[in-house]
Amino acid sequence: MLADYHTHTPLCQHAEGNPEDYIDQAIAANLAEYGISDHAPQTPEPFDDWRMLEEHLPQYFDWIARAQKHAGKKLPVRAGLECDWLPNCGDWIEHLASLYDWDYLIGSIHYLGAKWDFDNPKWLGRWAETDVDEVWTNYWDEYTKMARSGLFDFLGHPDLIKKFSYRPGGDLRRFYDPVIAALSDNKIAIELNTAGFHKPCAEQYPSEEFLLLAAEAKVPITLSSDAHHPSEVARDFDKGLRLIKEAGFTHLCRFNKRKRSFVSLP
Repeated sequence: MLADYHTHTPLCQHAEGNPEDYIDQAIAANLAEYGISDHAPQTPEPFDDWRMLEEHLPQYFDWIARAQKHAGKKLPVRAGLECDWLPNCGDWIEHLASLYDWDYLIGSIHYLGAKWDFDNPKWLGRWAETDVDEVWTNYWDEYTKMARSGLFDFLGHPDLIKKFSYRPGGDLRRFYDPVIAALSDNKIAIELNTAGFHKPCAEQYPSEEFLLLAAEAKVPITLSSDAHHPSEVARDFDKGLRLIKEAGFTHLCRFNKRKRSFVSLP
């Protein structure tokens, strides 16, 4: 049985639904655990228009409590946050970590530079004017730093940079290898995120080549939907699980009070 730890709430301003519907879908999908991990607040506020504000955190805690109450004994509901890796973010992440008894924190990169949230469709035109090789180099350098930071329990959608199908030429291992080494050295987990199947890149995050390298390096992994609507909970988990197995992984991660455990692949 599988867990889905990367899911959102309407508090991030771009998701829909109520906690009861998300839980009902998780139960219908026969999940073993369900995790809530909305986009964490970021200062200075308002930082952008697709995350919680810090003043919304009490509502977020209420959302988690409603989900747990509705799930009852049928489904463990875990509490997390998806936190942005940004320059000098360490103190802020530690502050967020102190605000609740979290089960896990996800580290993700959505920004390059001060204000370019590169996966936001409103900036799509900027990609045509961009040196893709330079952007990929910058992204993966930051991903390597994030993997070595020790701030997070697992890292989100590793190659989100490919969302709009802009890829540099040549062997992409020049980007992947340093990240794989950082993940392996620091025993940091990643996710296979199935949302990519429904984006312009039309494939999971990360690529099959990255998955193969991660499995060979014994990087821990979990499976996530990145759901922004109840109907997306555990979406495409059959495809994601197959890719994880084919890459050579034998276990999936579970998280509870920021402690990691492993379960054998079904």
